Amino acid sequence: MVNDSYFGFPGRPQLEMIISEVVFFFYTIALIGNIAIILLPLLDERLQIPMYFFLRNLAILDLFYTTNIVPQMLVNVWGKDKKISFSGCAFQLFIDVTLCTVECMLLAVMSYDRFNAVCKPLHYMTIMNPQLCRGLVTMTWIIGIINCMILSTYAMSLPRCENHHLDHYFCEISAMVKIACVDTTVMEEILFALCFLIFLPRLLLILVSYSFIAVAVLKSKSAAGRQKAFGTCSSHLIVVSIFYGTVIYMYIQPGNSPSQDEGKLLSIFYSIVTLSLNPLLYQFSSIHTLRNKEFKGVMKRLIRKEKLSGETIGH
Repeated sequence: MVNDSYFGFPGRPQLEMIISEVVFFFYTIALIGNIAIILLPLLDERLQIPMYFFLRNLAILDLFYTTNIVPQMLVNVWGKDKKISFSGCAFQLFIDVTLCTVECMLLAVMSYDRFNAVCKPLHYMTIMNPQLCRGLVTMTWIIGIINCMILSTYAMSLPRCENHHLDHYFCEISAMVKIACVDTTVMEEILFALCFLIFLPRLLLILVSYSFIAVAVLKSKSAAGRQKAFGTCSSHLIVVSIFYGTVIYMYIQPGNSPSQDEGKLLSIFYSIVTLSLNPLLYQFSSIHTLRNKEFKGVMKRLIRKEKLSGETIGH
């Protein structure tokens, strides 16, 4: 197979243009927000705590995730040649499956971090030591790569009987399975089983962690402490709810998968819109609440440096 053609929403160019403009807007937000989260903790040692370590990894992940999809998608929507090479499609699929799996697991790891921060504040830095943090992130990548090698390799090897028309905006695994010309029941069962084993246990871990956090917050007699805990965890809960909810609806529904057009919109939502909202939610909630003074201090120093450099250039 030399190339795969993208369909998008055939016959509805106006809808495609609206969707592409929305995607471009959220992609711009993702670039600015995630780059800010990546750079700021590196500029001040006081921001180098476990929470920011995981936030920085999540930002790097989201940056690669959206960049893997959006540029090629916009080229296909805005251009006349709506094609992608076989190798390009395979690479896009491998990255998509890997990063989606890592995102799922990293959100669970971050819930464990929040559990220790709220429920065991005196031992937080001891428990969440640098070795453990690096080990947890490494584990998420190992599982993500293993899952990718199983699903993506199988999906790309399915015969298509000269059917090169991919009815989607990017090389997403369910869309790749649908263009196969053989019985894909086994593939669909494998996809469901792996999603079930990877996503649901992590979701359970998140729910258990936040159950303990809720109990600890309710027992707290300090209003400031309750507000701090709420601000620390609220953004993470919103991100988890949107991401997990969409992915579960997409993949963990045996015999009740969404329609093709609905699947396209949901894929765009969880892979682009949701990941673009992550930096906004974390910057204006968790970061603002947990380390308000430190974060503002870094921002002020950055602005001051920019002004000084601008004045130097002007003179």
